[in-house]
Amino acid sequence: MDGDNIIAKGAGVNQRGVRDHNERLLLSVLQRYQTVPAAELARRTGLSKPTVSTILRNLESDGLIKRGEPLRGKVGKPSTPIQLDADGAFSIGLKIGRRSADLLLIDFSGTVREQIHTTYEYPMPDEVFGFLKSGLEDLLRLLPRNFSDRVCGIGIGTPFELWKWHDLSGPAAEKFSSWKDINFADEVAKFTNLQVHVVNDSTAACHAEHLYGSGNDYRDFAYFFIGSFIGGGIAMNGTVFEGNQGNAGALGSMRTTGPLGESQQLIDTASIHLLEARLIEAGINPDQLWEKPQDWNGLARYVDPWIGETAQELAKACLSICSVIDFQAVIIDGAFPPAIRTELVERVQRYLVHQDKRGLIEPKVQAGTVGENARAIGAASGPIFGQFFLNTNAGLSAI
Repeated sequence: MDGDNIIAKGAGVNQRGVRDHNERLLLSVLQRYQTVPAAELARRTGLSKPTVSTILRNLESDGLIKRGEPLRGKVGKPSTPIQLDADGAFSIGLKIGRRSADLLLIDFSGTVREQIHTTYEYPMPDEVFGFLKSGLEDLLRLLPRNFSDRVCGIGIGTPFELWKWHDLSGPAAEKFSSWKDINFADEVAKFTNLQVHVVNDSTAACHAEHLYGSGNDYRDFAYFFIGSFIGGGIAMNGTVFEGNQGNAGALGSMRTTGPLGESQQLIDTASIHLLEARLIEAGINPDQLWEKPQDWNGLARYVDPWIGETAQELAKACLSICSVIDFQAVIIDGAFPPAIRTELVERVQRYLVHQDKRGLIEPKVQAGTVGENARAIGAASGPIFGQFFLNTNAGLSAI
């Protein structure tokens, strides 16, 4: 079967169409708690046991859940744990970065099954969509043929107003600026019928941390993701809040003060592009910052001062955002090796000790757990979440 035919077949998951509210409620509980007996599902959702039993039979028939081994050893009938079937649904995630792009396939449990990576000087439209088309063929070809109709769609995580983020000139700048007029769904429809879900890349990363990382432990948290430029997201009442224009949690645009008292944004003081510029100034090829697997061990002379300066800015930013909403936690992640993340978070925690906190409740600051793939994983989660889980404050507060 050729690649074009593989792509054309992927019209999205067709198990009985759109899930109803109660099905989504049960699936949301299972997504959050992973393994739950039927009786506990009834207790957490307020649904009757017969109703839960009927819904579970339907979900099992659709291949979305599976039953574990009965738990024995207690008085009464053994309880059988229920969990999501990882093969129940799949989704594609594309992260468009300023120096690299990632395309991956996740399963119903959020596990990355396959991934493709590319780097470039600038994310030109033709190159990005060409990467998506060829990569999509490769990823779908790896799925068993009977799973092809279980692919929900394509989630695309892209920087807000991507066309503004360049230092090009002439024809190259004009070509890059064409992003402003690009409709992602129309471009993707040229080579696949899969539905397209577009989200801000940092908001996508926040979704990933909320669904699959430490954010699942909090009802309210603020989130920083440090890539070429720092961005963020916010979760309130148990769900990620995207805002009226899909740009809520644009924490990279927070105002800060430069060394001469000038007004700057956080993206100007706490982003990897600052480290990249220092490497270029020192005559070092910065491409190694974006290569996989990541290895920054030989760059300590430049990385250490960058961590210190970034941590100081993040400490101030943590308190600024908590002056608006008293978040339970601030979670920090980024496109860097885990050891860099750990050191950065520890320094933020130390700097917070000496900050002026009058009138504020200091949040818990901790490292994210999803890592450099957060933006692509969060983007991929969009089609799955939209088709199978509850996405409202009221619905999720019940679980």
